[in-house]
Amino acid sequence: MITTDVVIIGTGFSGMAMAIALQKAGISRYLLLEKADEVGGTWRENTYPGAECDIPSALYSYSFEHNPTWEFKWSEQPQIFEYLKKTAKKHGLYEKTEFGQEVSTAHFDEAERCWQIETVQGMQIRSRFMVSAVGQLHRPFVPKLPGIENFAGPRFHSARWRHDVNLKGKRVAVVGNAASALQFIPQIAPETAHLTIFQRSANWVMPKFDRPYKAWEQWLSDKVPFVAKLYRFRLWARNEWLVFPMLTGNRLIQAIFRRIHMNYLKRTISDPELRKKLVPDYPVGAKRILFSDDYFEALARDNVSVVDNGIAQVEHDAIVTKDGERHPVDVLIFGTGFRTNPFLAPMEIRGVGGKTLREHWRDGAQAYLGVCTSGFPNFFMMYGPNTNLGHNSIVIMSEAQAGFISECIKRMHGAGALLVKPEAEEAFNRELQNRLSKMVWNSLDASWYKDGGRVTNNWAGTTLEYMRRLRRIKWQDFEVR
Repeated sequence: MITTDVVIIGTGFSGMAMAIALQKAGISRYLLLEKADEVGGTWRENTYPGAECDIPSALYSYSFEHNPTWEFKWSEQPQIFEYLKKTAKKHGLYEKTEFGQEVSTAHFDEAERCWQIETVQGMQIRSRFMVSAVGQLHRPFVPKLPGIENFAGPRFHSARWRHDVNLKGKRVAVVGNAASALQFIPQIAPETAHLTIFQRSANWVMPKFDRPYKAWEQWLSDKVPFVAKLYRFRLWARNEWLVFPMLTGNRLIQAIFRRIHMNYLKRTISDPELRKKLVPDYPVGAKRILFSDDYFEALARDNVSVVDNGIAQVEHDAIVTKDGERHPVDVLIFGTGFRTNPFLAPMEIRGVGGKTLREHWRDGAQAYLGVCTSGFPNFFMMYGPNTNLGHNSIVIMSEAQAGFISECIKRMHGAGALLVKPEAEEAFNRELQNRLSKMVWNSLDASWYKDGGRVTNNWAGTTLEYMRRLRRIKWQDFEVR
């Protein structure tokens, strides 16, 4: 049995931010649990061709860990992964991490006022506080297509890319066309004999205008910190004051983004039928906005086709659509995203009275400020319910959460159990859902942002508001047991 003060589950951006915040708060008795053999979270898992971030790297990085050597404005997976490993090494996180340990169960011992945690591998930990930093985008979603078991060729999800499968000269089918597919499709299209993309709905796509940083820009970023901070601030402010109003339904901003998409489409796609398929029928931002400099160019290739008829069934060497057309396929790739609901699955977490988190959230996940929920003392979440963004860097949210949680733990050091009051959580979520009901995400009946009729993933305000609300902790919203 291992005994510690704080257990952090996960070593992605959020988990590492949490550990570093604890260090800054003077809390050294903590342990990181990681199911894999390396840090990095989603940037360790996703190695598909063209994997990169859709937020500029100057902003998608820690505010306290500047990196002047970003190669591109929008960095690819290998460099982001290296950045995280370098940060972990610098702050001594490897020595604090138990690798190859996946949490299976955790229950709060009311008598001892601590968490009893067990991993799939059999490790047992006793900890006063537990912080989940497992993220939302780590469990691949693969749809159950009729007849999929009959398919004879290789098939895999983009998050489990088969680098041993040679796509050269093959007839490849991609099911899904969102964020990951938009990145790997341009990379694999030139080598396939034919690439067929099965699209459920079109996406709003904006050009990135990506480019490599010049040597003098990297030098300036390294030697003149004020310039780097000013550049980061400009990126942040643009997203806060230009992109966020679009999510609230601002007609002018919506029109601007629609025009950008249509201009990019008209510039790259000459086929009127294909153009028609690539125009979304929902407001900009209701689903994730995508950024690319080569996606539409790839779709315009002679060996690429976009199919927007639903899939009826899969045969041993083909996909048959609902209109009866048969599409020959050698390799099948799923670009269908991740399971985000239920939150924190498949871990079984039990709080006061043995109640599970799944039971507590039977009507959809919710949390006070996205970081804690009633009935689960000394338990905190990073990237929890309603903390996802549609306009800015999630790293900003993670740093705010890490500061809030470390302050709570520091205040309770040596005392009992901290518990958010049910009425405080309920009041916060009433306000939140009322605001969310007026935003573009609520214009769709179903999306990965929603669980049933409620938006459970996204934050309703700006990052500035979120940082302000987490910086000023309302201790009257908590009780101590």
